[in-house]
Order: sequence, then structure tokens, then C-alpha cells
Amino acid sequence: RHIFLDPDPDAGVSFGERSRLFGLARSSWADYDRSLISAGGGVYDRTAKEIPVSPQVRAALQLPRGTTRLSPPEMIRAILEAPVDLLWNGGIGTYIKASTETNAEVGDKSNDGVRVDADRLRVKVIGEGGNLGVTQLGRIEFCRNGGKMNTDALDNSAGVDCSDHEVNIKILLDAAVSAGELDIADRNPLLAEMTDEVAALVLQDNISQNFRIGLSRSIAARRGAVHRRLLTELETRRGVDRRLEALPTDAEMERRIAVGGGLTSPELATVIAHVKLALKADLLAGELPDNPTFTAVLPQYFPTPLRERFADAIANHPLRREIVATVVVNEMVDYASASFAFRLAEEIGATTEDAVRAFTAAVEIFGLRELWSRIRNTPMPTAVRDRLELESHRILERSARWLLLNRPQPIAIGADIARYRDGVRALAGQVLGWLPTPLSEHVAAHAATEAERGAPADLAIEVYRLIQLYPLLDVLDIADIAERDAHEIAELYFALNAHLEITRLISAVNDLDYDQRWAGLARLALRDDLYESLRLLTLDIATATDPEDPVSEKLDYWEQTNRSRLARARAALTEIFGVARHDLATLSVAARQVRSLAGTSESGLVA
Repeated sequence: RHIFLDPDPDAGVSFGERSRLFGLARSSWADYDRSLISAGGGVYDRTAKEIPVSPQVRAALQLPRGTTRLSPPEMIRAILEAPVDLLWNGGIGTYIKASTETNAEVGDKSNDGVRVDADRLRVKVIGEGGNLGVTQLGRIEFCRNGGKMNTDALDNSAGVDCSDHEVNIKILLDAAVSAGELDIADRNPLLAEMTDEVAALVLQDNISQNFRIGLSRSIAARRGAVHRRLLTELETRRGVDRRLEALPTDAEMERRIAVGGGLTSPELATVIAHVKLALKADLLAGELPDNPTFTAVLPQYFPTPLRERFADAIANHPLRREIVATVVVNEMVDYASASFAFRLAEEIGATTEDAVRAFTAAVEIFGLRELWSRIRNTPMPTAVRDRLELESHRILERSARWLLLNRPQPIAIGADIARYRDGVRALAGQVLGWLPTPLSEHVAAHAATEAERGAPADLAIEVYRLIQLYPLLDVLDIADIAERDAHEIAELYFALNAHLEITRLISAVNDLDYDQRWAGLARLALRDDLYESLRLLTLDIATATDPEDPVSEKLDYWEQTNRSRLARARAALTEIFGVARHDLATLSVAARQVRSLAGTSESGLVA
């Protein structure tokens, strides 16, 4: 009904007056105290023939010199195209479309006269408090031109989440009333008492989802090839209509990848939503939501008063499986990425349930939940925070894959956590001291760089040390098999690694191109082979020597008993290390040479 212009507002005064209007019944901008509006501003009816353009408004909107009057539709379009930081849409109607769309295609005839094209926007960020203020194609065009926005579904997800909590809480309370555990007169006061805590639970979900979309946006170009395959998976196996959802075709993805692009934020929001729905459906089709490890998340979904008074009712909630599946999937996707389960399926044939089990075990073994909380809640620049969390994903993904390849399946979550967590934590503080000097310096340099950019120094070193803890899974297994002390095995493992320069080979493997699926799978298999060889060699040496022998003597003994094989392997590796650039074939030969040393001790003791 009105157009409100305040070209140079006092934020405190404006907020106070807006709060006053919010408390009035049936208020509008016409009720705003005009004396509080900055010079040159005003409130104008949208039915007016013309709106005066003051010098202050002309400057704020960067209108052409000489502009003194605009019609209401022209003024609205000028506001939409203003060069500002944030455009917040909280109303009804679609005001922005893609330049490739017609007004007829938008389907909102009442706003045809004020709608603008996304490629004319000069705003940096758009937030959608209303529904479909921007068409999906308009969002994509805006983002591809450098703007930042999500989707109305993601920006409004707190509202949907709040409704879900409300429904599930009311189902619980109604059951309690029916069972005589709650007096009907106490129901509504109890609901009111929980308002703030429900809001906090909902906002935490919303914040977590926004962290996810930010992380996904920051690596969208690097994940282009994976996202292309994920889109195909969603289309062919999950029934997603790419055209209806305005998701790019394979050909379009190939074009973007070729120029270093990827999915935009609105597209990522759509993909994340479909991935969550698909993974949730997978879990509900199986038994995982009934597993005690996962049903433990159910009480945390409800506010404290309900957890304290109605524990049994929560455990028997009619929608308990759906709540558990939703919470579990949200956590995995929000922390591990939308493509986490998909990549594990591609790489090793893991099911959704496998991925959830591996994620849960890896997070607990390496204490990632606490680390992520520190990363997300410690003040630092967003780009630094993103890099720290993405670095932590390396240990998550590598250890999840290890658990799926090396432990009996399905993963016994509680047992595997108990098997590895305490051992990892007991040895973690000594790992940097066991690393070869160049590698420990590499870790320290990365951490120092992030500290200079604003990360806490202790947090940065903890994050960049994480991937070096990955071998401890093998160390603990070797110690168990050989019935030796884990500290002894760890010293031997890292000393042997440095002695044969296997880390150097693994680094070269990690540098290989992995955008294409088969090249990526070959790279992963090669890295697995190198780690497996190191595992077997460590077990060979441990079982062929005495526990009290110094590490140097253990290595000397092994070298003496394997002199001829080691000479051949070293000759090949020296030649390979002399090559400036390594390819898959070269590194495959190197891995074969290392593998040839395993299980060959003349003592006859093998893994």
C-alpha cells in the first residue's frame, strides 16, 4: 500500500519506531512518525500519480541527474535496483526474475509492472523472508553475476522447523494428557513456558544449515564434477526433475566446470534439500532409526521440561523414527556435506546406513563434534573458519572410508568407538614429534598462516594436525594383532614411514587429478595400497623384533634381513623420486615396489 523512503536513517530511532508500529493493531507505514524520517524522505501511497524525488533519495538510489519525480512502479523498480548491501524481501509477490524469463512465465500478474531482471541488480546480498520473492532462475542469474543469496525455502527454514517442533510437541503432550500424566489445564502454560527453548533449538538447526550452504558455496567449483554426478543420481534414482527444479543439465555442468565454475548457492540449497529427503527415506526403510545408538538423539529434539517429565512418552512418540532419521541426516549433511554419502557409495559401494554409521564412529573417535563447535563459535573471519572446517573434513572422510574397508560390517558403532577413541587420544599429542621434520614444519606453516589470518593459534594447529592422526587407526590395529604396546608400534610406524619416504609418495598421490570418477577411484585405491603396505611392514618388523629394542635397531634388523629386496625397491623409488612430475602409472609402480617389501621378512613372520 505504501512506499517508505528514509535515505539516511538513524538505525536506533528507526528500530524504536518500527517496534512501536509492530505493537499497533492493523498498522501500516502511514502510521510512521514522519518527524523521525531523515531529510528528503517520506511515506507515499502506491496509488499516487507521482512521487517526488529529493536530492537525498536521488543520491541514495543513484538515479540519473535531473530525476525529480517517478511514478510508484518506477520508484519500486529503482529501490529494487539500488546499489546497497542487502535487499530483504518480506512481502508477498515475485519482484525479481531472470532476464531470460517473461512476466507470463513468472505467473504473478499483479507485480508485472514493478518486477526487475536479476542482471540489473546492484545489491550484494538478497534475503528472502517472503515466499518466491525471486524466481529460481532469477536467483541463479543473480548469483552467477556475483551476488549472494540462498532460496526462500532455506531462508525460511526456521519457520518450517518451528512448525515441525510444534506438531511433534503437541502430539507428545496430547498423548500425556490422554494417559493422565498431564492435566489439560496445564498443557497450554507448559507450551508457553518452552517457547524460548524451542526457538533456540530451531535456530540452531537454521544456523547449522547456513554453515553448510556457506561451506558448499566455498568449494562449489572444486566439487563441480562430483556435483554433476550427484545431480544425475538424484535424477535417475531419486526422481528429481532437473528442469522443474531449475537444476543444470550435464552439458551445462560441463560448461561451468570448463571455466572453473560450479553450482550456485540457490542450486546448492535445492540439491541439499533433495539429498536430505533421499537419505531420510533410505534410513526409514531400514532398521537404523531403531538402533539405540541413534535413538539416543530423540530426547535432545525436545525441550528440557519434556525430557525431564515425559521420557517414556518421548521414547514411544508415534513419529520417533521420522524424528531420529531427520536429526541424524541433518547432522551428517550439515557437517560432512551433501555429497558425503554419495561419494562413499561411488567409491566403495556404501549404503546410506553404512555412511551414517561410519560418520558417527569417525566423529566420536576423533572428537570432531567438539572441534566443529569451537570452529563455528570462535570469532574469526568467515573464510578462515571455512578453511578450518574443510580441513577437518579430511580426517572425517578418510577415517570413515577406513572403517568401512577395514572393520567388520555393518560397523559396530559402540564397539569401534571404544576400540579406537581412547587410543587415538592417548597418542595424538605425540604425533607431531614422530613426523619427519619437513612434514611437521608443513603442518606448523599451515597453522601459522591461518593464525595470521585470524584463527586462534591453538585451534589452527589442532585442525592441521588432525589428518596426521589418521595412521593411528592402523597403529592401534597392529598393536592389537601383535599384542604390543600402542606407543611402541606408533614410534615404529612413523619411523618406518620416514625411513621409506612413504608420506612423500602419498603426497604425490594426493596431488593427482581426481575430478573424473575413475581417475579419482584409482587415486584412492593407490593411496589405500600405500597405507596397507606400511601397515603390513610395521607388523612384519614388530613381530620379528623384541619390544624393548630401540626403533633404530628394529629398522637395521629388518634392512639386514631384506637387503636384496630393499635394494631393488630403493633403486626404483630413487628413480621415481627423481621425476619432476608424477602420474598415476609412475606412482602405481612405486606402490608396487613398496608392497613387494611387505610380508617378506626372512624370519617368516607375516601379518
